[in-house]
Amino acid sequence: MLLHMMLPFRRLVWSLASHQVAPGRHRGHGHLHTAPVARTDGPAPVFTRALAFGDRIAIVDQHGHHTYRDLYYRSLHLSQEICRLRNCVDGDLQEERVSFLCSNDVSYVVAQWASWMSGGIAVPLYWKHPETQLEYFIRDSRSSVVVAGQEYVDLLSPVVKRLGVPLLPLTSAVYHGAAERLTEGQVQERDWRDRGAMIFYTSGTTGRPKGALSTHRNLAAVVTGLVHMWAWTKDDVILHVLPLHHVHGVVNKLLCPLWVGATCVMLPEFSAQQVWERFLSSETPRINVFMAVPTIYVKLLDYYDRHFTQPHVQDFVRAVCEEKIRLMVSGSAALPVPVLERWKSATGHILLERYGMTEIGMALSNPLTTARLPGSVGTPLPGVEVRIVSETLQKEGSSYAIHAEGGEKETKVTPGFEEKEGELLVRGPSVFREYWDKPEETRNAFTSDGWFKTGDTAVFKDGKYWIRGRTSVDIIKTGGYKVSALEVERHLLAHPSIMDVAVIGVPDMTWGQRVTAVVALQEGHSLSHRDLKEWARGVLAPYAVPSELLLVEEIPRNQMGKVNKKDLLKQLYRL
Repeated sequence: MLLHMMLPFRRLVWSLASHQVAPGRHRGHGHLHTAPVARTDGPAPVFTRALAFGDRIAIVDQHGHHTYRDLYYRSLHLSQEICRLRNCVDGDLQEERVSFLCSNDVSYVVAQWASWMSGGIAVPLYWKHPETQLEYFIRDSRSSVVVAGQEYVDLLSPVVKRLGVPLLPLTSAVYHGAAERLTEGQVQERDWRDRGAMIFYTSGTTGRPKGALSTHRNLAAVVTGLVHMWAWTKDDVILHVLPLHHVHGVVNKLLCPLWVGATCVMLPEFSAQQVWERFLSSETPRINVFMAVPTIYVKLLDYYDRHFTQPHVQDFVRAVCEEKIRLMVSGSAALPVPVLERWKSATGHILLERYGMTEIGMALSNPLTTARLPGSVGTPLPGVEVRIVSETLQKEGSSYAIHAEGGEKETKVTPGFEEKEGELLVRGPSVFREYWDKPEETRNAFTSDGWFKTGDTAVFKDGKYWIRGRTSVDIIKTGGYKVSALEVERHLLAHPSIMDVAVIGVPDMTWGQRVTAVVALQEGHSLSHRDLKEWARGVLAPYAVPSELLLVEEIPRNQMGKVNKKDLLKQLYRL
């Protein structure tokens, strides 16, 4: 049954609440899911595994149910159309870029797979980006063709006309029909390992967005590492509500389930009501995995507070989530501890925090089944090596001192550098190939011995890695001290009057930078700077207490829950 055919939510809750949940079976805590032995799968694209899963359901969306066989043959048909459009007789575009703009449904998967089947590099676009940004991505990637869902043809037509790039609209064959009748044959064998797979554009929080080019080897390394770490199996069903132009939505939430033959239930966009409906629904396929960014969890909790007010309904919601959902993950932005605690109270789940970025995929993760430390991002994923370093100046140039270095099994700390903060470096098969068409920026992104410089400040303590924030904007240097803006934000969010907060460093002639709290208040609340300072002195070091308070109606965040603090600083001090 499709979403629009479901029972009204209130009736759904009451009808399900009448059925008891068997006690003592806490699948949400992973007792029935333990990590399997790591597999050495080759770095081929995910579509090469599809026919082995045949008639298993791969995607559920507003158009219906789609099998792995459907996805394969619909993608093959589209790849042949792309090759005909490009006059590519041998069926191999040789890494030409294929930009595509599709909704969060089966059309996205078909366009992505077709790009790969035709030998191209997939460049996903996002429908909420303004026309000028879409034009920038298509032009910068030098895409040779743009694929568009019917709903986006009008949006893209003037863009491709200006750029002189052919536009290929998708037809209804993407969504319906016996796919194997559309075309014949299979994709030719290729050595996929070092071929370009996808260009993800960075969020642009520290400059103009750059295209990070990952190979099929890179993507396969991230996927197989997560499949092992988070114990993905063909029986999993994930609810997908994130945009599909970032690693989080594309790799973690889409490629991982499709790699193992699992099912991905896709909503066109996030809806708190529909997410709760899916969590609590007894219809199949039944959701047992969920991943989101912190702002989504905040919105889900707000909905919970408004609609699940009666104690017996709250007990029912928690029981269903504990019993039926095995894994809930938070990422892409720092998870405030108050949000983690509220979510645990509501659902019984301690959200699994992890760390990744566009250029490296996923690098660090909390454990699946053992204790998680709130605020930490765990330890390295399989195949990932990390270092925490500080730069040192030598006669022959700059080098760095290693504070800590580790992999999946252990981390070694250099004596004298225990719990000392530094920049996080990453190395391994998941690290991207290059910034597209930017050789100098690519060289500058790596150390002389081949480690990628994340630009994030981290520390290793209590056996786990902790991210203190972007070195450029989240590490505030004030009066000789270094203050982590993320740590200050975590503490301030516990204040009863604060709904959201961003901590920024404002240039100051005396102190270097002033710790400034930009705050959105809870409805009906007020807060003075004096009151905030008095409260903060009980939880923060004196030098970390905000020296300035700015009240705003709302803190601007992007689709992944991040704040562009450089832009925020410019906007606030232009007033």
